[in-house]
Amino acid sequence: MQARAGVQAQMAQIGPRVMRDHMPDQHREFFGLLPFVVVGSMDAQGQPWASVLAGPPGFMQSPDPTHLAIRARPLPHDPLSTTLHEGAPLGLLGIQPHTRRRNRMNGTAWLEEGGFMVEVGQSFGNCPKYIQAREPVWTPAAEAGFVDHDGPGLDEASRRLIRSADTFFIATAHPQSGSAGEPSHGVDVSHRGGRPGFVKIDGERLTVPDFLGNHFFNTLGNIAVHPRAGLLFVDFGSGDLLYLAAHARVVWDGAELASFDGAERLLRLDVTHVRRVRGGLPLRWGAAGVSPYLEGTGHWPRREDAQ
Repeated sequence: MQARAGVQAQMAQIGPRVMRDHMPDQHREFFGLLPFVVVGSMDAQGQPWASVLAGPPGFMQSPDPTHLAIRARPLPHDPLSTTLHEGAPLGLLGIQPHTRRRNRMNGTAWLEEGGFMVEVGQSFGNCPKYIQAREPVWTPAAEAGFVDHDGPGLDEASRRLIRSADTFFIATAHPQSGSAGEPSHGVDVSHRGGRPGFVKIDGERLTVPDFLGNHFFNTLGNIAVHPRAGLLFVDFGSGDLLYLAAHARVVWDGAELASFDGAERLLRLDVTHVRRVRGGLPLRWGAAGVSPYLEGTGHWPRREDAQ
């Protein structure tokens, strides 16, 4: 992916300085401030899933630079409830939307009473691009969630949530995730942001613009060798959660790419399974401050414009 984008030589110099086998102190402290963390995992069929764990700030603590203790269990109906096991490869995204800070880590899970420990494989920071500034509030009195839709296709409520979304999270995996000896052969989970409506829906196919980023290509690189992805959409007002499994591929050129200002590539996602959970996330967010990086990005052409 880096070679095709013309940045391979540049990233060969940057990568070793940024990718660490431990968490620096500022990352360790950062995770301890958060009321939620996004988790990427993979099921027995090789399907990645994006999930969320929540707790009062302090529910994550790092006892040393190579470990992160998470005192939380998966939410009811979250795919993580079946993919989390002893030795499971995981990807973590710690994100603080209102400050636009985010750090990523992948590693291996070891179960403990009341939660689990993640042993660091790789740790690295991320730039603040495309993060909408909204502050989460821990809401422990939120009602327990229930599955409102579970099946192979999108229902109308799921489509409405996707159409209005300015944010989603995406999990991908190397096909050898979980094998010993190579930290980069793991699970990754990342953030995607854009103007509301930046995810285009056509039947069971989603198309997402890929904007200029840090050129690590963690997500797209995984998709190149293992073309599956798991998506998580959050309704920040109600706590509803939408989990999607999809086949994925990258589009590098064509008229559709040219029609979206700011897009360097397109991510094409053919949905294979949908689970929509009504409520259940004990967090609520206020209105979002739009990322200034979105000023140079556009909108999908309206159907009437294309005719």
